[in-house]
Amino acid sequence: MNNSFTNLKSAMKKSIFKDFSFSNERKNAVKEVIRWNQSQPQFHSWKVETIIAILETIQHEPKDGYNISTQLFQKNELVFQNNEGGLYTLLHLLENKEILTSKWLNEKKYYSLNSKGEKYLAAYKQDNLNQHLSLNHLIEEASL
Repeated sequence: MNNSFTNLKSAMKKSIFKDFSFSNERKNAVKEVIRWNQSQPQFHSWKVETIIAILETIQHEPKDGYNISTQLFQKNELVFQNNEGGLYTLLHLLENKEILTSKWLNEKKYYSLNSKGEKYLAAYKQDNLNQHLSLNHLIEEASL
Protein backbone atom coordinates (compact mmCIF):
# COMPACT_ATOMS: atom_id res chain seq x y z
CA MET A 1 0.00 0.00 0.00
CA ASN A 2 2.85 2.41 0.77
CA ASN A 3 4.34 1.98 -2.72
CA SER A 4 1.03 2.95 -4.36
CA PHE A 5 0.97 6.27 -2.56
CA THR A 6 4.66 7.22 -2.66
CA ASN A 7 4.28 9.61 -5.60
CA LEU A 8 1.07 11.06 -4.21
CA LYS A 9 2.64 11.57 -0.81
CA SER A 10 5.66 13.26 -2.40
CA ALA A 11 3.46 15.56 -4.51
CA MET A 12 1.36 16.49 -1.51
CA LYS A 13 4.45 17.45 0.48
CA LYS A 14 5.27 19.99 -2.26
CA SER A 15 1.78 21.52 -2.38
CA ILE A 16 -0.59 23.29 -0.02
CA PHE A 17 -0.74 20.07 1.99
CA LYS A 18 2.90 20.37 3.09
CA ASP A 19 1.91 21.58 6.55
CA PHE A 20 -0.98 19.17 6.91
CA SER A 21 -0.57 16.00 8.96
CA PHE A 22 -2.54 13.41 10.84
CA SER A 23 -1.75 12.10 14.28
CA ASN A 24 -0.45 8.55 14.58
CA GLU A 25 -3.67 7.67 16.39
CA ARG A 26 -5.75 8.85 13.41
CA LYS A 27 -3.47 7.06 10.92
CA ASN A 28 -3.81 3.81 12.87
CA ALA A 29 -7.59 4.18 13.07
CA VAL A 30 -7.81 4.63 9.28
CA LYS A 31 -5.54 1.64 8.67
CA GLU A 32 -7.68 -0.49 11.00
CA VAL A 33 -10.87 0.44 9.14
CA ILE A 34 -9.22 -0.42 5.81
CA ARG A 35 -8.02 -3.80 7.16
CA TRP A 36 -11.48 -4.55 8.58
CA ASN A 37 -13.22 -3.65 5.30
CA GLN A 38 -10.84 -5.85 3.33
CA SER A 39 -11.50 -8.81 5.62
CA GLN A 40 -15.30 -8.64 5.26
CA PRO A 41 -17.11 -10.49 2.46
CA GLN A 42 -18.14 -8.03 -0.24
CA PHE A 43 -21.77 -8.96 -0.75
CA HIS A 44 -23.67 -6.51 -2.86
CA SER A 45 -26.94 -5.17 -1.62
CA TRP A 46 -28.68 -6.20 -4.83
CA LYS A 47 -31.93 -8.05 -4.52
CA VAL A 48 -33.81 -10.10 -7.06
CA GLU A 49 -36.34 -7.26 -7.12
CA THR A 50 -33.57 -4.87 -8.18
CA ILE A 51 -32.68 -7.06 -11.15
CA ILE A 52 -36.34 -7.39 -12.07
CA ALA A 53 -36.77 -3.61 -11.84
CA ILE A 54 -33.91 -3.20 -14.34
CA LEU A 55 -35.40 -5.80 -16.68
CA GLU A 56 -38.81 -4.12 -16.50
CA THR A 57 -37.22 -0.74 -17.22
CA ILE A 58 -35.77 -1.94 -20.53
CA GLN A 59 -38.56 -4.36 -21.37
CA HIS A 60 -40.21 -2.26 -24.08
CA GLU A 61 -37.37 -0.13 -25.39
CA PRO A 62 -33.59 0.12 -25.05
CA LYS A 63 -32.30 2.64 -22.52
CA ASP A 64 -28.93 4.01 -21.55
CA GLY A 65 -27.59 3.74 -18.01
CA TYR A 66 -28.67 7.25 -17.05
CA ASN A 67 -32.29 6.63 -18.09
CA ILE A 68 -32.30 3.25 -16.36
CA SER A 69 -31.02 4.92 -13.20
CA THR A 70 -33.66 7.66 -13.44
CA GLN A 71 -36.49 5.16 -13.90
CA LEU A 72 -35.25 3.02 -11.00
CA PHE A 73 -35.21 6.11 -8.82
CA GLN A 74 -38.78 6.92 -9.91
CA LYS A 75 -39.78 3.37 -8.90
CA ASN A 76 -38.25 4.08 -5.48
CA GLU A 77 -35.44 1.58 -6.14
CA LEU A 78 -32.70 3.52 -4.34
CA VAL A 79 -29.90 0.94 -4.13
CA PHE A 80 -27.89 2.80 -6.79
CA GLN A 81 -28.43 6.28 -5.37
CA ASN A 82 -24.96 7.77 -4.90
CA ASN A 83 -23.55 4.53 -6.33
CA GLU A 84 -24.13 4.67 -10.08
CA GLY A 85 -21.05 2.52 -10.59
CA GLY A 86 -22.93 -0.35 -8.94
CA LEU A 87 -25.63 -0.08 -11.59
CA TYR A 88 -23.07 -0.36 -14.38
CA THR A 89 -21.45 -3.32 -12.63
CA LEU A 90 -24.81 -5.09 -12.51
CA LEU A 91 -25.65 -4.16 -16.11
CA HIS A 92 -22.28 -5.56 -17.20
CA LEU A 93 -22.93 -8.78 -15.28
CA LEU A 94 -26.39 -9.16 -16.83
CA GLU A 95 -24.86 -8.57 -20.23
CA ASN A 96 -22.14 -11.18 -19.62
CA LYS A 97 -24.81 -13.67 -18.52
CA GLU A 98 -26.68 -12.94 -21.77
CA ILE A 99 -29.78 -11.69 -19.98
CA LEU A 100 -29.57 -8.39 -21.80
CA THR A 101 -27.70 -6.98 -24.75
CA SER A 102 -26.21 -3.60 -25.46
CA LYS A 103 -25.47 -1.40 -28.40
CA TRP A 104 -23.51 1.83 -28.71
CA LEU A 105 -25.44 4.67 -30.32
CA ASN A 106 -24.36 8.33 -30.36
CA GLU A 107 -21.67 7.69 -27.74
CA LYS A 108 -24.15 6.11 -25.32
CA LYS A 109 -24.53 2.46 -24.50
CA TYR A 110 -28.14 1.29 -24.74
CA TYR A 111 -29.30 -1.85 -22.95
CA SER A 112 -32.19 -4.03 -24.04
CA LEU A 113 -33.71 -7.36 -23.10
CA ASN A 114 -32.98 -10.41 -25.15
CA SER A 115 -35.02 -13.62 -25.16
CA LYS A 116 -33.29 -14.97 -22.04
CA GLY A 117 -34.02 -11.75 -20.16
CA GLU A 118 -37.64 -11.87 -21.28
CA LYS A 119 -37.89 -15.44 -19.94
CA TYR A 120 -36.47 -14.38 -16.56
CA LEU A 121 -38.98 -11.54 -16.36
CA ALA A 122 -41.94 -13.69 -17.38
CA ALA A 123 -40.96 -16.47 -14.98
CA TYR A 124 -40.57 -13.99 -12.14
CA LYS A 125 -44.04 -12.60 -12.81
CA GLN A 126 -45.40 -16.16 -12.71
CA ASP A 127 -43.62 -16.76 -9.39
CA ASN A 128 -41.26 -19.38 -10.80
CA LEU A 129 -39.05 -20.49 -7.90
CA ASN A 130 -36.29 -21.77 -10.20
CA GLN A 131 -35.85 -18.32 -11.75
CA HIS A 132 -35.73 -16.72 -8.29
CA LEU A 133 -32.96 -19.15 -7.33
CA SER A 134 -31.14 -18.51 -10.59
CA LEU A 135 -31.24 -14.74 -10.05
CA ASN A 136 -30.04 -15.21 -6.47
CA HIS A 137 -27.15 -17.26 -7.84
CA LEU A 138 -26.29 -14.37 -10.19
CA ILE A 139 -26.17 -11.98 -7.25
CA GLU A 140 -23.92 -14.31 -5.27
CA GLU A 141 -21.63 -14.73 -8.26
CA ALA A 142 -21.37 -10.98 -8.69
CA SER A 143 -20.39 -10.67 -5.06
CA LEU A 144 -17.25 -12.77 -5.44
